[in-house]
Amino acid sequence: MTPPPEPPVSPTPDLQEFPTFRLGSFLPAFLLGWGAGVALTFAVRGVGGALLTGPCEGRTVLALLVPLLLGPGGLAFTAANWRRPRRAALGLGLVLASLLPALYVGAQDIGGLRRTGCAGGYVVVSRLEGNGQAGGSVSSVSLVAGTSQELTARVGGYTQQTHPGVFTVRAQGSAPGINVTVTPERVRAGEPFRLTVSAAASAPVNTYTVGVSARTAQGGKTVEATGTIEVNVRPAVRPPAQPEPAPQGTPPATP
Repeated sequence: MTPPPEPPVSPTPDLQEFPTFRLGSFLPAFLLGWGAGVALTFAVRGVGGALLTGPCEGRTVLALLVPLLLGPGGLAFTAANWRRPRRAALGLGLVLASLLPALYVGAQDIGGLRRTGCAGGYVVVSRLEGNGQAGGSVSSVSLVAGTSQELTARVGGYTQQTHPGVFTVRAQGSAPGINVTVTPERVRAGEPFRLTVSAAASAPVNTYTVGVSARTAQGGKTVEATGTIEVNVRPAVRPPAQPEPAPQGTPPATP
C-alpha cells in the first residue's frame, strides 16, 4: 500500500534581510529627510522664540526639544522601515538633522543661557600661583594639621552686565577646626577674591567640606552662586625623639 502524497508546500517569499541601498534612490530620500529635519528645527525655534517672553524660562526645553524628537524618532522610523530602502533613508536623514543642525544650535543656545546667568551661578576655586594669578581649578586640597593654604576664587555663571550688583561672599567649614577667611567679602561677578583655608593643629585626620556662597539682590530676588571644596587633613609630622644624654660624674661601681 503506497502512502498518500504529501500536500504541496506553499511557496514563501524570499524576505530580504539586508536591503540594498542604491545611491540613486537612497540619496534623494536621505536629503529629503535631512531637509525636513532642518526645516522643523528652525520652525520650532521661530515659534518658540515668539511664544517665550522671558529670557530664561523655557529656553532650555526649546533648545533640546527638536534633537530629542528627531534623534530617537528618526531611529525608530528607520528601524520600522528597514526593508524599505527609501523610507529607511528618510529616517537616517532625520537622524542626521538631529545632530546637525539641531543639536549644534541647541548647544549654542544653552551656552548663551549660561553666559547670561540663566543656568545659575557657581563659584570657581583655583590654585594661587607664585605670581599671584589664578591657576587651574581645584575641587580638593590637602593640608597638614596646623597649616593653611591660600586659594583664589571668583563668581561664575553671571556677568557684570546681567548682574551688576555686588555679591557678598561667605565661606564655612563643615567641622570645628577647619577655618576659612574670605578677602575681600564683597566682589562683583568675575572678580577674584582670596580664600585662606586653615586646619587647626588639633583637627582630626579626615576629609572635610568647605562651602562657599555669594549672594546679591536683583529685581527683588536673591541671586546666589555656590561652590564647595574638599579639605583632606593629614597628620603633622613629628620630629624624631632625641636620645637622652648619659648623666655626667657617675662614680664607677666598686667590687
